Amino acid sequence: MGFNPIKMMQARTAMTQFEKRHPKVRGFLESVSADALQEGTVVEVSVTTPQGKNYITNIKVTREDIELFRNARQMSRGRQQEKDV
Repeated sequence: MGFNPIKMMQARTAMTQFEKRHPKVRGFLESVSADALQEGTVVEVSVTTPQGKNYITNIKVTREDIELFRNARQMSRGRQQEKDV
């Protein structure tokens, strides 16, 4: 399966819309990645449905996870630089 530029553009548009709807998320993730994301950190996610049902999970961050996040951040920076041009 090859690179699909149309899907990439759709994903960029969707991400921009997500950031507009949820403006605090980006800053939170940037703060966490700069200050707290290190091997052994526990990341917990909690989701509550409108009916009140709660789902919770967590992971302990590994070196491989950090590398994945670093690569995603670099791709995101490339996307931001394209917007600035």
